[in-house]
Amino acid sequence: MFKLAAVKVPFPKPWLISTNASRSVQRGIGNINVLQTLRQRGLLAQVSEPVSLLEQKLSNGEKFGLYCGADPTAESLHLGNLLPLMVLLHFYIAGHDVYTVVGGATGKVGDPSGRSTERTSMEDHKRLDNVSRIQKQLQSFFDLGLQYYKQKGKSTKTGRAMHMNNIEWWNDIKMLDFLAIYGRHIRVQAMLSRDSVSSRLGDQDGIGFNEFTYQILQAYDFYHLNKTHGVSIQVGGNDQWGNITAGIDLIKRVGTKGKSQEPSFGLTIPLLTTSTGEKFGKSAGNAVFIDPEITTPFEMYQYFMRTTDDDVRKLLQIFTLLPIETIEEKISAGKANPKERVAQKMLAKEVVDLIHGMGKGQDAETVSEVLFGTRKLELGASDILRASRDARILKTCPSGMSLEDLISQVTGCSKSEARRKLAQGSIYVGPERKKILENIHDLDPFYIDGKVLILRTGKQKCYVIEVK
Repeated sequence: MFKLAAVKVPFPKPWLISTNASRSVQRGIGNINVLQTLRQRGLLAQVSEPVSLLEQKLSNGEKFGLYCGADPTAESLHLGNLLPLMVLLHFYIAGHDVYTVVGGATGKVGDPSGRSTERTSMEDHKRLDNVSRIQKQLQSFFDLGLQYYKQKGKSTKTGRAMHMNNIEWWNDIKMLDFLAIYGRHIRVQAMLSRDSVSSRLGDQDGIGFNEFTYQILQAYDFYHLNKTHGVSIQVGGNDQWGNITAGIDLIKRVGTKGKSQEPSFGLTIPLLTTSTGEKFGKSAGNAVFIDPEITTPFEMYQYFMRTTDDDVRKLLQIFTLLPIETIEEKISAGKANPKERVAQKMLAKEVVDLIHGMGKGQDAETVSEVLFGTRKLELGASDILRASRDARILKTCPSGMSLEDLISQVTGCSKSEARRKLAQGSIYVGPERKKILENIHDLDPFYIDGKVLILRTGKQKCYVIEVK
């Protein structure tokens, strides 16, 4: 529901737009056609017409403003949310200006796109906390993405990255003024025909007016950014096509009195699934988040290390800025020696560096090598402790404990369960991963530099223990 307020409407009147603000393109960034790059990397599903005009403008070096939005439905973005951000990143490093919009306003209403039921309402304090967190994540993504890009030896001039909350322009909008100025340009027939609405009309529960009008809110966001910041391209997932075209239609219908109207465009990204048909970014039903407090860089690294050979090329193309030639070379090397999983290692390291900062991928690789590596460990205790502490897998135990007591304390199992694990041969100790079959009291021979012990239970559970 629109908020009623006693102040003047802050949104732009279509006949009061400045000439500079209404221009959606500028010259001067070179002739890089980003659409070709996106197609080559599998990051493009649909482009609104006239596609040929957009291609021509990009090839002529015209500068665009682009945006994508994220509603605060969770406290963190997940890997699936990164696809439209990767599209923006490609435009950003090519010299275009990018804008992210967190739906502090639209998040109150709820987007019906891709849903068969209405979202559960969220308390204000939780939504505000999510907005703050996601804004920081978006800013961090482009800051670290730029560092990642520059580390690749690139020196071309980038565009600007701006991060906004749509409550900034929705908070004081008066409903009657909005309907009087813009309502006449919004066609109900078009609203009813969009998939996000039509798919719900036949259900017993139907669709609420709040969700029905969501497309109007998103359409106005696009219009507002177009007229105040020159944004002429909106980027989103395939399920956002209806909302995006609603914005394009509103921009076209409202127009600017006495001025020629530059066209606006929509780009959508394909739904990313694995070779088995599973929705990407889900692991045993749990999303892989980009907030390091929820999903650590090490956990993210391990997620990508589990990528199948059938999927690794696609993910390298989508989630890294590596040249296609480099990716193909690594794929070929992986096929020649599949046990080394060299393509998966490159993917995991590159993605962690991109999302969490340069060097974090190497730290995650270090921890992975400590826990799961097959080669002789050459790292000292200090390096292992630092990397393990950052990965939040470090345990602390007093010296002098027996192996049975150590297993019980670290894993949280009973002593009888610890004895059973030993008898079954599922306990491995030390950097050489020696199998231990019975309780021992002197663990000194297994310490690294006298203060670190590596304990492995079964095939997957590993612990780095600081002995004090």
